[in-house]
Amino acid sequence: MPLRTAIIQFKIFIWKRVWGMDIHPTARISLSAKLDRTYPEGMHIGAYSTIAFGVTILSHDTCRLIKVDTRIGANCFIGAHSIILPGVTIGDQSIVAAGSVVNRDVPPNSIVAGNPAKVIRSGIETNRYGVLKEEYR
Repeated sequence: MPLRTAIIQFKIFIWKRVWGMDIHPTARISLSAKLDRTYPEGMHIGAYSTIAFGVTILSHDTCRLIKVDTRIGANCFIGAHSIILPGVTIGDQSIVAAGSVVNRDVPPNSIVAGNPAKVIRSGIETNRYGVLKEEYR
């Protein structure tokens, strides 16, 4: 476990220092997550957010020739194998269900799921790292 943590911290260091991504030091990102390096300055991940394994986060679209900022707020959880398309903003304390394709902004304090992702629940609250508070379970 300490070796894995060290590898993740090193990978986040590379993303921040070499690629110029805006990743809060408290964010948890899986080793298998794919963050777009075509426009790394457009990647913003907030405090105490969790990015699960297999997640792809894009900040550019070659077909439309655009480079836009993609933002993930604080205390968010992005489920396994989700895809976050360029230009999307995921509000604070939001949860993206596993396998979702997020093509529109996600309002704060909500849960989204599906392809394309739709709001399935609003008015939730999460603790650190996107864990749903007990009274909302």
